[in-house]
Amino acid sequence: MKTLQSPLDVTVLARAAAKVKRHVLPLFVVMFIVNYIDRVNIGFVRSHMETDLGIGAAAYGLGAGLFFVGYALFEVPSNMLLQRYGARVWLTRIMFTWGAAAMAMAFVKGETSFYVLRFILGAAEAGFFPGIIYYFTQWLPASERGKTMAVFLSGSAIASVISGPVSGALLHISGLGLHGWQWMFLIEGAASVVLCAFVWFWLQSHPRQAKWLSEEEREALVAAIAEEQRAREAVQVAKPSMFKLLADRQIALFCFIYFSIALTIYGATFWLPSMIKKMGNLGDFQVGLLNSIPWIISIVAMYGFAAMAGKWKFQQAWVALTLVIAAVGMFMSTIGGPIFAFVAICFAAIGFKAASALFWPIPQSYLDARIAAAVIALINSIGNLGGFVAPTAFGFLEETTGSIEGGLYGLAATSLIAAVVIFFARTAPGAKGKSLAKPHDETAVVVTASPAASH
Repeated sequence: MKTLQSPLDVTVLARAAAKVKRHVLPLFVVMFIVNYIDRVNIGFVRSHMETDLGIGAAAYGLGAGLFFVGYALFEVPSNMLLQRYGARVWLTRIMFTWGAAAMAMAFVKGETSFYVLRFILGAAEAGFFPGIIYYFTQWLPASERGKTMAVFLSGSAIASVISGPVSGALLHISGLGLHGWQWMFLIEGAASVVLCAFVWFWLQSHPRQAKWLSEEEREALVAAIAEEQRAREAVQVAKPSMFKLLADRQIALFCFIYFSIALTIYGATFWLPSMIKKMGNLGDFQVGLLNSIPWIISIVAMYGFAAMAGKWKFQQAWVALTLVIAAVGMFMSTIGGPIFAFVAICFAAIGFKAASALFWPIPQSYLDARIAAAVIALINSIGNLGGFVAPTAFGFLEETTGSIEGGLYGLAATSLIAAVVIFFARTAPGAKGKSLAKPHDETAVVVTASPAASH
């Protein structure tokens, strides 16, 4: 297969990549929005499930967190099956099973069924995000993937904003002997099931199957991606075990930092609607609207901090600053009334969402490209355990003490520690054989991103 070198080849490849993005990106963004809503919508029905089913704070927190246990346990097997059966088949399967599990949440009868279905929902969703990334590697040259991923990730930001008003509005539906919270689960889960049929007919697993590309465009994509694969295989090294990766001090620090960020994000995500309800006699739709405000603010802040980090190059200082903002906001939310606490959470959201976006260029700049994928997957997996720890701890604290203040103090302290760690962490000069940094960079300050690494 030829190597793409001529201006004509480059033009054809660019045209093919643009067609691929127009064809799949809108669908993937919608899939991500639906995925996120099905993951976090229980935050809006907590009081309803407590009233109707007797599910208390501790049980709610544990059930919210069990999603991430199922997700973590089944992510690797799901990724292996995706490569075996192809992205079209497996992404359709993932959407159908997570939609069915989300609909089944409408028929929860008590704590046990709540735990089981949340775990099943996490297992059903496992592999979705890596599956999309795998799809991009099969369809787009490396030069196009970064920008494409940025657009895809916007789905999470959009979902954070719209999940509250949508879920709040659905909670007003009643009929057929079902409560509003049951209709919310049924309708939002059904959206995933319906969408999976569209995914089946719209996607193809390989560029050679795409009739909407010309023959010349298909060949250009296949040639470019095959060339990249040959280059990867030429420098391929054995993937180190998880334990070896965690033995590297910097990678262990990266895992802790991202865990701290995720801890705060999911603590706010699952408990914010309950905090808003304490502000007054608010209906479900009003709670949903107010729930959107911190996320809208955080999106603006995320892009603002990214722009500043791009202009003034010191990535780890920017991450440390945003973590300090998150810590201050979380601490301030404990010292006033409900309205003051809501304003403080809005301030904290500026920090923890921006920190999430600014963090990833740092490990990417540190790692040898040959093991980067494995390490980033490890960091992401450990970080997502924050989605289990935060709601579980908050639920236990509220059940036993009647308040989540201790949890908010914990989030503030963890964010502050993570800020200090990322600002001051260094590798020891002259360290040999231990670092997994880029080759020939043994004495570098490895947690400082390169100038080009701003998000």
